[in-house]
Amino acid sequence: MIPELIARTACRTGENPLWHPDERAVYWTDIPGGAIYRQAWGASDHTEVYNGDVVGGFTLQTDGALLLFGAGGRVQRLAGATLTTVLENIPAELGTRFNDVIADPMGRVLCGTMPTRARGGRLYRLDADLTLTQIVDHIGISNGLGFTQNRKQMYYTDSDPARTIWRFDYDAATGTPSNQAKWLVFTDGDAVPDGLTLDADGCIWSAQWDGGCVIRFDPDGREMSRIFVPGALKVSNITFGGDDYATMFLTTAGGDDKGMNGMNAGALFAVQPGVKGVPEFRSQIKT
Repeated sequence: MIPELIARTACRTGENPLWHPDERAVYWTDIPGGAIYRQAWGASDHTEVYNGDVVGGFTLQTDGALLLFGAGGRVQRLAGATLTTVLENIPAELGTRFNDVIADPMGRVLCGTMPTRARGGRLYRLDADLTLTQIVDHIGISNGLGFTQNRKQMYYTDSDPARTIWRFDYDAATGTPSNQAKWLVFTDGDAVPDGLTLDADGCIWSAQWDGGCVIRFDPDGREMSRIFVPGALKVSNITFGGDDYATMFLTTAGGDDKGMNGMNAGALFAVQPGVKGVPEFRSQIKT
């Protein structure tokens, strides 16, 4: 299984690939570049649909709009070319930005932030009425999130320096994680766990920053397979999409230094890994 390069972007930090089933297209962002890209299924090229402030992650709303999570805690809605502000900022996060977000089974959004010099990253829950609640603290770099199919557990990546994927019990009715436990700690080599998703078999896929691959694990943390990405050392995130969710899309980073990170660094790739994914939940934030 060799991933195919499908969009020759040179993202400094390509992130947050998300399949839009209504449009049959995949979206992704270049965080420091302040850009969001879109590639339609089967298209030979991509388009830039947003260029502006930093976007650390985004979700798909029930009406098909994108909900963007940016710097300082800002949240915006992007519908076509129309951009509107939903939440101006979070006073406690003015010196940092969001990094990796996911809609939960009830349409809330779990949104992580980067650390500052004074403290670690945090994970917030944004409810439909824009109530914001901090639910996890003392995180290094807040990263990939995913839910089990029974909606009772949540995986959460703490990239650096912990190099740990945590597992929580998750109360979908209230949006409350509990019983935080180390599910997997990465100790070998230089790779750092980054983005995360689950497939239809309940297995966990982790993108490996500085590892040049994605790894599939069973729920007990045993490695099942690896897919190496040609010419891209920093694999940042993954999602399933396409027909029957049988295609995996992979974002990469390091396009500003291809000599160090590989000739395809910053590009978007696609591969059929032999297993299917499931649709991501949609956010239901009142905008």
